[in-house]
Amino acid sequence: MSTANTTAPAPHSDFGASANDDRWITRLSTQRLLAMLLLIAQGGITFTGSLVRVTGSGLGCDTWPLCHEGSLFPVPGANPWVHQIIEFGNRTLTFVVAAASIAVFVSVLLAQRRKEIITLSVISGLGVVLQAVIGGISVLMDLRWWAVAIHFLPSMVLVWVAAMLYMRIAESDTGVKTQVFPNAIRTLTIVAAVALCLVLVTGTMVTGSGPHSGDAAVGMENRLQMDTRMLAYVHAACMYVYLGFTLAIALLLRRAKAPADAQRTAYVLIVMVIVQWAVGVSQFYLGVPRWTVPVHIIMSAVVVAFSAFLYTHGKRRLPLLTDAPAAGAPAVNSPAVSTPATETR
Repeated sequence: MSTANTTAPAPHSDFGASANDDRWITRLSTQRLLAMLLLIAQGGITFTGSLVRVTGSGLGCDTWPLCHEGSLFPVPGANPWVHQIIEFGNRTLTFVVAAASIAVFVSVLLAQRRKEIITLSVISGLGVVLQAVIGGISVLMDLRWWAVAIHFLPSMVLVWVAAMLYMRIAESDTGVKTQVFPNAIRTLTIVAAVALCLVLVTGTMVTGSGPHSGDAAVGMENRLQMDTRMLAYVHAACMYVYLGFTLAIALLLRRAKAPADAQRTAYVLIVMVIVQWAVGVSQFYLGVPRWTVPVHIIMSAVVVAFSAFLYTHGKRRLPLLTDAPAAGAPAVNSPAVSTPATETR
């Protein structure tokens, strides 16, 4: 009697890949490193984009996807060299962001991570392509304020997605979906995110009505024809509302004895918002000097990232602990961390 040979499937780890898979690309540490690099790249390209704006280099390359008609690269005499180099350099950084997003996707795919993580990595990659197209359209539209605003806002969405991806990668694929924050705090984080959206939208309107068009040849006819001071007041009001929600979340997290890392994230976010407020006030009273614009932009990315961190803390996949059963009783699995969503009150 012959016995068929069977090969048992390799056991999987809590983070996707087979427990026997020790490839560098599939290690959890690699996944997290690549996700952090993607987050930095998504925020960093908004900084270089602001350098394009304040140096008047937006039309250093005057067409898209080429830099100039018939040339992918800068051309002597077409525009000032410094403007061409800054704009071309910013376009080139798109490939760095794309490479980072592809690297994350390959890492989590080979590691066989759960669908949520792979989906976030795909969104990041597709977002880079979309942003490249929107950036090209803004050039073809001669940097009209609304085209530039539409180019900036998706970058903030991609920063949020990259921040969520970084957090989700650290969670066990076999963990239990657990609502860490009580319903009231969870709802408040969503309301705060909406308020943050209003801050960002009104911020683009302030910039759109201001002096930094992105190119010296672009006159005020392509700018937003609204009073900059009035828009700045509206923008500030939205920021105060957002800060108020964030302060409330931090206080409620403390009262609810939420996990320490969630509380720390809220405190850091508050500090970042205050720093951003200080930069914005400086812009208002100093007449929007050039140096303040890149600082304000990169701080926007930081605030968005920490807002996403805080939101993601509200619902996590927590590992299971197996309680030692009494004699003859079945083992009982319970979440490793007691949370408001799982406690019996």
